[in-house]
Amino acid sequence: MAVTHPKPVLHHVNLKTPRLQEMIDWYAAVCGMEQIHVYPGGAWLTNDDANHRLALLTGPLIEDDPDRFTHSGMHHVAFEHPSVDALLVEYVRLKDEIGAVPHMCLDHGMTISFYYVDPDGNSVEMQADWFGDWSESKRFMRESPEFAADPIGTFLDPDLVVAARREGASLEELHRRCYGGELTPAGQPDLRVAL
Repeated sequence: MAVTHPKPVLHHVNLKTPRLQEMIDWYAAVCGMEQIHVYPGGAWLTNDDANHRLALLTGPLIEDDPDRFTHSGMHHVAFEHPSVDALLVEYVRLKDEIGAVPHMCLDHGMTISFYYVDPDGNSVEMQADWFGDWSESKRFMRESPEFAADPIGTFLDPDLVVAARREGASLEELHRRCYGGELTPAGQPDLRVAL
């Protein structure tokens, strides 16, 4: 059945937090978010022309869930960088300037993804499309036997990836090496725990 009405697009994500200012500061540093409005009960932030892309709510009844990892709910929110090189530059900047390092990094086949943890323990994915073309990424996901066999992908060590790129690896070579398992971390996370 053909869709005859406009499709909505994702506008924003809303998170509940017991640590409002810490979350505002973290999203400013990691995602380039600016405050549009802040009040004692929350904040609205954006990193583009939209009025807000992230809403934060706080209040005296909001508390941390010690079992959040095994409870149902949102797994992560993702932000896309315009290129693989931009993602790598941001990885180095975040590590050097605020000591933020990902809790896991993966080559999913169509994207290279670095997952960070915000102050509330939410997973935040920073990704870049290997193909630089969403139609190619969709084709890869729909048709690739490699993706069908392993839709999660291969763990990678971001420092090895940055070093390989600085040593002159092309994007095609970098992707081949990441996806092929050549640039994996010394101790790969257990997927049952990492995801």
